[in-house]
Amino acid sequence: MSAAADSPTPGPAPSPAIAGLVPYRVPRHPAPVDLVLDGNEGQRPSPSVWAPLASADPELARRYPKATALEKVLAEVYSLTPEEVLVTSGGDDALDRAARSLLAPGRELILPVPTFEMIGRYATLVGAEVREVPWPRGAFPTDAVIAEVTDATAAIAVVTPNNPTGAVASAEDLRRLSAAAPRAMLLVDLAYGEFADEELTSVALTLPNAIVFRTLSKAWGLAGLRIGYALGPARYVGWLRAAGNPYAVSAPSVLLGCRQVAEGHEAMRRFVDRIRTERAELFAQLTDLGVDALPSQGNFVFGRTPRAAWLRDGLAGLGIGVRVWPGHPELDGACRITCPGDPDDAARLSRALRATLAPEALIFDMDGVLADVSGSYRRAIIETAMSFGVTLDHDAIARAKARGNANNDWVLTRELMAARGVEASLEDVTRRFEALYQGEGDTPGLRSTERLLGGRPLLERLAHRLDLAVVTGRPRRDAVRFLEEQGIADLFGAVVCMEDGPAKPDPTVVRAALSQLGVRSAWMVGDTPDDIRSARAAGVVPIGVIAPGEDAGLVEASLYATGAARVLTGLAALEEMLP
Repeated sequence: MSAAADSPTPGPAPSPAIAGLVPYRVPRHPAPVDLVLDGNEGQRPSPSVWAPLASADPELARRYPKATALEKVLAEVYSLTPEEVLVTSGGDDALDRAARSLLAPGRELILPVPTFEMIGRYATLVGAEVREVPWPRGAFPTDAVIAEVTDATAAIAVVTPNNPTGAVASAEDLRRLSAAAPRAMLLVDLAYGEFADEELTSVALTLPNAIVFRTLSKAWGLAGLRIGYALGPARYVGWLRAAGNPYAVSAPSVLLGCRQVAEGHEAMRRFVDRIRTERAELFAQLTDLGVDALPSQGNFVFGRTPRAAWLRDGLAGLGIGVRVWPGHPELDGACRITCPGDPDDAARLSRALRATLAPEALIFDMDGVLADVSGSYRRAIIETAMSFGVTLDHDAIARAKARGNANNDWVLTRELMAARGVEASLEDVTRRFEALYQGEGDTPGLRSTERLLGGRPLLERLAHRLDLAVVTGRPRRDAVRFLEEQGIADLFGAVVCMEDGPAKPDPTVVRAALSQLGVRSAWMVGDTPDDIRSARAAGVVPIGVIAPGEDAGLVEASLYATGAARVLTGLAALEEMLP
């Protein structure tokens, strides 16, 4: 038997350089998101940006690409020679080349943190030591960085505006660093430079030991094309050119990048102006909502709050994605929100932030949330179908509820019967259903099995903090009777029922509850996809709950897929989530 067969993990071993490293991944919420504010992408390019592709020579796709045309355009922008410009596959490719050009075992990188995490990773991959200097906020830690300089220092990273905090270094910081470490290279990452108050490219290019890194991903809006570039003395740029792939950027990307740089400057400036306005407004709102937001010169705002995880989840429940770092040693409890760059999207974000962090009300579905209906409504569906000769089980009902558009149990019963080949009028189905649910003569109805979930003490505490409402597909008679029989009717300022509007997932009934309470922001707790869709459409943060007796895995998956911010196993957890 070979030695490999005795090994617990047969096969080749990885390089020591990647020991403990995991692939870069943004931890995202499972809810569907359509407003993506977790990646700091820039403006939406004009459709005219793509026009050159329509008339491009097909040889563009067949031949290996050359970036010389774009390097020439960029050289003219910065008054450099083409040899002093290198176009790369995004700014991170240029940084990776710099690490391979400058760093090695026995050499050191000084890295203020937190910052763009790939820089430290690139240094680690080539075996260099990373000497971290804290930069949690405020001015660049120039003195602390200089104190770390040794004979082994080969590079000093300066990301300004810094990602993720938005803090900046100054021209004087760069000059001091350059003079204090003349044998080290300054890696001046200006990916967000267009948004900053001070333009540092020209200053950095006057320093004898600096390389500047820029990108078309942020202010220029071409993140999907992967176009970055490095600027500096031809000797240094030549090192980077030799350290990477010869065909790093596709020919279509080069063509479109040339078009954007040549013709998109005015649109880029308008976008930057818009971002600066949004940035100030977002900073002010986050501060007002209790988030320790930091002044930023990027196209984002960074803040810390014990509720960072909920902030991410609540916004995801409203279709907005933002960045958090759960479990990160420096960034756990932090959140970064990209400014949308669009007035309508910025207004939507503002409403969603208020709803997530400062709700004025809690809205409850009734069945499965306040009322345990496992022995009433669910049983009535099964027995009604049985009276027509159709056998249904609990799982069939659960699957139907999970698909959505199943808020009316009379209609649902009829549809489930029809799917099994038995047709009956809605009138007949409703009559038999109601007889079973309400009871006849001396026979008690299935409604007598219903019990209150959560209990009055919990609801009293919630009502002490926020206004409460019910939005239910029940007829008003049944809804009010349940509230009164359970002794909780006095806790709810609004009760919206079947008669008051179209059934969920239409948001009209949720909006009616907001109107009756006189509030603008709320959370809604429901147990079905219809509840979640209705809340999201009304701008109310949707929270799922697993009703008694339901398949927890099935329900949780369906609620998250529909857009729930969180899925709870009971109402008690709701109290802990409130501000």
